[in-house]
Amino acid sequence: MRKIKVILADDNKNTRSSIRKLLELDDDIDIVAEAANGREVLEKVEIMEPDIVIMDVRMPELDGFEAAQNISLHYPNVSVIMISVNDEPQNFKRAMMAGAKEYLVKPLSPEELNSTVKQVAELNRKRVAGWKPQPEDSRSYTSGKPNRLVTVFSPKGGVGKSVVCANLAAAMAQRYEKQIGLIDLDIQFGDIGILMDLNPRKTISELMQEGDSFNRELLEDYLYERNGVNILAAPNKPELAELVTPHGVEEILKLCRDIYTYTFVDTPSFMNDITLSALEMSDLILLLISLDLSTIKNVKKGINILHSLQLLSKTRLVLNHSSGVSGIEARDVEKVLDMKVQAEIPNDGKVVITSVNQGIPFVKMNPKAAVSKGIMNILKLLEV
Repeated sequence: MRKIKVILADDNKNTRSSIRKLLELDDDIDIVAEAANGREVLEKVEIMEPDIVIMDVRMPELDGFEAAQNISLHYPNVSVIMISVNDEPQNFKRAMMAGAKEYLVKPLSPEELNSTVKQVAELNRKRVAGWKPQPEDSRSYTSGKPNRLVTVFSPKGGVGKSVVCANLAAAMAQRYEKQIGLIDLDIQFGDIGILMDLNPRKTISELMQEGDSFNRELLEDYLYERNGVNILAAPNKPELAELVTPHGVEEILKLCRDIYTYTFVDTPSFMNDITLSALEMSDLILLLISLDLSTIKNVKKGINILHSLQLLSKTRLVLNHSSGVSGIEARDVEKVLDMKVQAEIPNDGKVVITSVNQGIPFVKMNPKAAVSKGIMNILKLLEV
């Protein structure tokens, strides 16, 4: 079952914390964001695309009724559940008129809250499933091409590998709705969760304990959706990495290739059995490099390894931070590595840092930025 994405909105931080704890008792519910005022709710709905907004009636800047009405008008696939300490009938009526699906009175019990969320989500999904868009209304691409597994790799840390991988997945998700997977195989120190504003309760390490083989239903129980991307997160603790096996990773990658049009795989900056499994199974490998001698030296060694493994034919060299002031040019890199740079991503520290701190991919946060356009250019490599 796909997790129910919830935004929790209340101007009281302690109240939000209490409600979050109630919701987190159920693994089928995924709190994707919190908001402290009505305007922030609308901003989060636009970015996070939740199934449900749980919102207090009394909110600063824009009250709950106004925010609910705005959501109902502009985001018909999002359901609103209003909460309040006030049980007067006129409040209930105003909530229904604003488009809310339910009205709950505080204090909330875990059973009432979680069952209401599930009932509202189920009804909404049935309603959405019953509406068939016309071809011109659909934003999904249908390329007719076989599904592809794309691994992002670099033998040197600090080149922005995880940032690039997360943004590629988010960018591709804008073309292929609900058809993009993202797996964090940096199983000790993975950053995909941070980059996607994700704090997972279930990760690849817990999935590994389910047995030797996986099916789609089981896998989906461990996925979290952010920015249109279905994410399998790295373990929450480095010591849990030992639970992840090469055979298990191979099974997961096979399953994801069957399910998703594109599956993106983030890897650590060293070669081990798990990284090797991902590289060998990949349809395309994006080898990241930056313009500094240390990285160039390591990438040269990485190219030699890929050549010995007969993986170089499906490897594409991508230059990140291409507008740096290192004194080294892309053509110098090509001569040293005897390999052509297929794509370049310009350096834009301000945009990238803001994106990382907010947990929003910069291709969504600032699509017109040069660094976002660099990511979009890489998509052309993937669709050839």
